[in-house]
Amino acid sequence: MCRWGRAALRPRGLLLLVLLFLSSSVLSGQEQSRSQSQRNQVGAPQLLRTAQAMRVENGPKLDGTLDDPSWQKATPISNFLQREPFEGQTPTEKTEVRVLYTKHEVYFGITCFDSRPQRIIATELRRDVSQELDDYFEIVIDSAHDRRNAYVFQVNPLGTQRDALITEEQRTEQSQGDGDSGWDGVWTSEARITKEGWTATVRIPFSSLNFMQSRDVIWGINFKRFIRRKNEEDMWSGWRRSYGAARISQAGELHGISEIGSGRLFIVKPYGLIGFSHFPSNTTGTGFTPGASALHTGGVDVKLGLRTNLVANFTANTDFADADVDTQKFNLTPYKLFFPEKRQFFLENAGVFDFSIGGDSDLLFFSRQIGIDPITGEEVPINGGAKVTGSLGKFELGLMDVDTRSSGPNPYANYAVARVKRSLWGGSYVGVMGIDKRSGNPFDSFNQTTGADTRLVFFRNLVVHGFATQSRSPMFSSGQTDVGASLNFQSDWLELSASRRKIGPNFNPEVGFIERADCICDYLDPTFKLRPKLGGLREIQFEGFIFHAPDTKHVLQTQEWQTTFRAEFNNGSYTDDDIVDVFTQRLVEPFNIYKNVFIPLGEYHWTRHQLTYGSPQDRKLTASFFERFGTYYNGHLNEARVRAMYRASERLSFSFAEQWNRFRLGVVTDASGTVLPSSAANFSVVFGSFQTNYSFSRFLTLSTLLQMDTANNQGASANIRLRWNYRPDSDLFVIYTAGQRFASLVAANPPQFYENRFAIKATYSWRP
Repeated sequence: MCRWGRAALRPRGLLLLVLLFLSSSVLSGQEQSRSQSQRNQVGAPQLLRTAQAMRVENGPKLDGTLDDPSWQKATPISNFLQREPFEGQTPTEKTEVRVLYTKHEVYFGITCFDSRPQRIIATELRRDVSQELDDYFEIVIDSAHDRRNAYVFQVNPLGTQRDALITEEQRTEQSQGDGDSGWDGVWTSEARITKEGWTATVRIPFSSLNFMQSRDVIWGINFKRFIRRKNEEDMWSGWRRSYGAARISQAGELHGISEIGSGRLFIVKPYGLIGFSHFPSNTTGTGFTPGASALHTGGVDVKLGLRTNLVANFTANTDFADADVDTQKFNLTPYKLFFPEKRQFFLENAGVFDFSIGGDSDLLFFSRQIGIDPITGEEVPINGGAKVTGSLGKFELGLMDVDTRSSGPNPYANYAVARVKRSLWGGSYVGVMGIDKRSGNPFDSFNQTTGADTRLVFFRNLVVHGFATQSRSPMFSSGQTDVGASLNFQSDWLELSASRRKIGPNFNPEVGFIERADCICDYLDPTFKLRPKLGGLREIQFEGFIFHAPDTKHVLQTQEWQTTFRAEFNNGSYTDDDIVDVFTQRLVEPFNIYKNVFIPLGEYHWTRHQLTYGSPQDRKLTASFFERFGTYYNGHLNEARVRAMYRASERLSFSFAEQWNRFRLGVVTDASGTVLPSSAANFSVVFGSFQTNYSFSRFLTLSTLLQMDTANNQGASANIRLRWNYRPDSDLFVIYTAGQRFASLVAANPPQFYENRFAIKATYSWRP
């Protein structure tokens, strides 16, 4: 085991070394001028697919059709193959792509033939929302040709846009689409449904790709088509089921682009905001001011392309009024809940800073710890920040510095983050990370975290991941390390995950996220996949995992083993059933499960079962039903959940989610340890949401989100948001929020402050 002492390299020293490295790399012109094809032979597919772009003096008309004569100059790309459901077979519907370019832009003309065009599904008009319930077409561009990172441009038959970034071939949750959608590019798209299927035209400026090379251009490129009613995925390259669009190393190549103008990215985006905010009287003494107060502020964001695939972002007096609110959850465990980042400055190029340390969501760096109070969920004002993200040759790097000012119970703080990864073969890398937090809190004036990790890919489907990290905090001199390794194997018939991790009792990455400390965590999870030839059935899975977690003194704290059966059908419906889930949990302190109800310390054993069904995904009405039941701690717990979405048209949709938790517990106490009467051990918690979305057009949308939670004193909340995208990358927002915008990250279910907030925010994207 690797161990660091007080003489370990501090994050600010790491920042200095990285800056020195950047200087030496930029000066090394001979290395940088080496051709893209020579630099990227390692990990190339055995049969490399190539496509040709055709130059035109004037770009074609972008009306969603391919009627412009310019399109006929390009050679169509049509040799797609199925990834799902029948790997490597000819698609059921033909697809053609044509590629043109001018001095400043690249154009894609897409024809998706369909034998039954009346059954094409197109319901989403909102930008950057998942299109997984629609037909769509996706363009993946690896403009640096490093076979690791790429831009994603997705369009549905209504012309609706979704764009994203893929970093280090990271996969995302299937229901959200490929890549991290926090990145926003400036591009144009139109689409039309025709008698032969649907067509789309796309224009992408080279500046949106921050692409500055002008000669001998070779891009990594891939195309993906999804046919919703058939649940069919067709790909141009990398169609193996274990690959997918995120496997950039398996993409093809685009040749022919040359003699183009500079595509340096440079955007200045100021904003202005007016409105009011109101806190209730119970915030007295908390640092927040009760009563109403006016809102009037402004700030600016800047994006600057330093070189191809290397971007600097600057922000001053940052505002996140337009960020989506968190969906409420009720915490059934004594551990923290994870809520994803939703703020634009931190989302953009967020994958560069990824440093996974095991578990479902444990991260060495978690940007939600910056600018949001982890207990109350209230915003902490950000004075400004800067970050540099991207790649230099075979190095991937991210540098960030953010400064927050004192607000309520939160003192001023400064956060510095450095992340560097050296690319190896076929998606492998070795990397380091350093994080430094400085605070005005006299009892917690600093927190530092350093770490090294590696990802090694063998045979394209065996991945070994290892890491060693250490935190430094006041008052502690030992027990601050977290070291672990994992193995993941994926094929068409088997997925196998295994990991081991040792977390010290004082490991505390304050700018990260860990569910638990003081743990020797062992995990083994095999999943067997079969594709029997039965009508309508696509795949069945049998999974069994065991999780064994004693503390560092080898006293068992948590143990779980589970067996699961899943079935996926060709129409997108599914079932996901836990046959048995056996749990052991030791409580070393009373667990506050509900309001003033505590489960006493001790060792508990329980067994639970789960039934889940999801309806076909190609209908206007989709729904899922979930029931989990059995014993729980010293009693019984039933969890019932219903989720539904109704897409009335491409303009109007409704979604509904509700969960009912019914507890019948044994002995419970209050905060002082006094045993409560049996009636207090029997309680129910209901929480859920109802959302309405109406799109006047692709550029003007209205959404409302109503939430309820009977476990909270303020049981109802609302968020109403009108967005008008009046020009590319420029928006006007009108937003009203009643309740809490961001959730608490602490383990319990603390009451949160109920805020009424109304804001009008305008942004303007200017390219000097």
